[in-house]
Amino acid sequence: MSENNISHEQNAEQQAPQATATVETATPKAPVAIVETAHDDFDWSVDKRNVSSYSKEEKAKYDVTYDSTFKVFDENSLLTGTVVGLTNTDVVINIGFKSDGLISLNEFRDLPGLKIGDEVEVLVVEKEDRDGNLHLSRKQARQKRAWEKIVEVYKTGEVVTGTVTSKTKGGLIVDVYGMETFLPGSQIDVKPVTDYDQFVGKTMEFKVVKVNETIRNAVVSHKALIESDIEQQRVDIISKLEKGQVLEGTIKNITDFGAFIDLGGLDGLLYITDISWGRISHPSEVLQMDQKINVVVLDFDDEKRRISLGYKQLTPHPWDTLPATITEGAKVKGKVVNIEDYGAFLEIMPGVEGLVHVSEISWASTPINAKEFFKLGEEYEAVVVTLSKDERKMSLSIKQLTEDPWSTIETKFPVESRHKGIVKNITPYGVFVELETGIGGMIHISDLSWIKRFNHPSEYTKVGNEIDVVILGIDKDNRKLSLGHKQIEEDPWNTFETIFPINSVHEGTVVKKDDKGATVQLQYGLEAYAPARHLRTEDEKPINVEDVKEFMIIEFDRSEKRILVSHTRVWEKAQAEEKQAVVKEKRAEDDKTRKAVKNIQGKVEKATLGDLGALAELREKLKQSEGGEEKSAQ
Repeated sequence: MSENNISHEQNAEQQAPQATATVETATPKAPVAIVETAHDDFDWSVDKRNVSSYSKEEKAKYDVTYDSTFKVFDENSLLTGTVVGLTNTDVVINIGFKSDGLISLNEFRDLPGLKIGDEVEVLVVEKEDRDGNLHLSRKQARQKRAWEKIVEVYKTGEVVTGTVTSKTKGGLIVDVYGMETFLPGSQIDVKPVTDYDQFVGKTMEFKVVKVNETIRNAVVSHKALIESDIEQQRVDIISKLEKGQVLEGTIKNITDFGAFIDLGGLDGLLYITDISWGRISHPSEVLQMDQKINVVVLDFDDEKRRISLGYKQLTPHPWDTLPATITEGAKVKGKVVNIEDYGAFLEIMPGVEGLVHVSEISWASTPINAKEFFKLGEEYEAVVVTLSKDERKMSLSIKQLTEDPWSTIETKFPVESRHKGIVKNITPYGVFVELETGIGGMIHISDLSWIKRFNHPSEYTKVGNEIDVVILGIDKDNRKLSLGHKQIEEDPWNTFETIFPINSVHEGTVVKKDDKGATVQLQYGLEAYAPARHLRTEDEKPINVEDVKEFMIIEFDRSEKRILVSHTRVWEKAQAEEKQAVVKEKRAEDDKTRKAVKNIQGKVEKATLGDLGALAELREKLKQSEGGEEKSAQ
């Protein structure tokens, strides 16, 4: 090559003067000068020194041979290069190009033993940069190769290994094949993870779950691998499940309705009712998080993959091991675990309950509200009334702890005896009074007062008040007493009959009035009733409440305790008496006149004309008087 180059240079020197001379001789001949550059007509294939010459075929052959010594590649392509030199800062890479490329040593930090002759994969960034140098990058080559692998494993679903390099917002950064990928916090584990720092620096297996080829971003998941393993475990567990099978599990979560048990990849539900034979209000009373327990398979659904578990079933039912001391008639203690309208359930021992019906709370015949009498959690003593181990039922009684007070009711509360009691209840028709625990009766509304009528017993007394009563009757079979309050005093109506005879007039106050009539209060707190037609006044003015008027007794019914009065009769009677007084006065005058006539007739033996005239006047006057009396009588 060097000899040919020298030969070419000599030929060029020999031909240069000729080219110049040609230009000079050509100038006068042509009107326009043609300027030719040097070596335009130089024939490179001719060796003027006759050292060597090439034919066109040979030249073409050698050109091909020369070009084959260089690799053909495009920018952004991956190539394998050889390390041909090392400096303090760079690595010299030969990729078979016309020049070598330099790559910073920082891109080879993962290869501390790099030496001349090693082959490395690089990316051609630029064939010639601004300075005409070949621009290569091992880092970008690794990233491109890593991305190709990531896309491939994403499509195939293969598992990759990566190293957690750092923590970021919402997750972790994972190095996979030398490329940074994102691991969301929710994809670290099947359990919630709050401490991300514990994973930094760890090498773990992942599954690529999402790629974005536009921005070359990938999301990986470790949770997907765990779930895949769990799913396989679930299939294995379910395929081997049988009802009644006992398994060991770990308490994974506790809720109000039960607990979730991890059976080693498959969760089962332990309902609160299957935790204990006794009643519990929350599973945490018996179980704790992460506690390992044995459970029995009660039921399972292959399709829905649901497993129902039991914990209490691993121990015998308490009814099957009921102590011999618990029999009918025995005294027991129990805690109130449930209260209903009809009674309360007492837990005698875990899983064994008895019912105290409301009728077995007290000997009293008055109804008792179980929800007011009992309180949850309180302990009571009771007597076992009935017991059925087969049906697992027990009835209890609190009242039978004491003697039935009705067995000696006649001796302690004889008829007509007087007692004090407490008002327990009030109804529209009477008042219920308790004389002692288990003993009580009712005072009818009509037996509250001799003289007052009440629309409702609450007008007279209130619940909780003490009241005096008289025993009027005993119904031992139905456990009922008939009580009276007004009987504490004698019946005043026998006396009232003499004080308020019919037609007697008394002063009264109107205390109530309606369209039908008015209630009038008389002496001694006695009330009477005046119909509307008996409230008419002499001056036709209305009678209002609180008016004080005179009233006449027009009816007195002692048996019904009813009195009817009239104000109208009072002034009508006065008018009638006034008329009668006028009639009596006229009759007295007439009698006087008759006597005078008789006297005159007796004295005059012979009538004179004058005497006859006087006698006629007297007779006429007498007739007029009699006529007036008749009209008055009418």
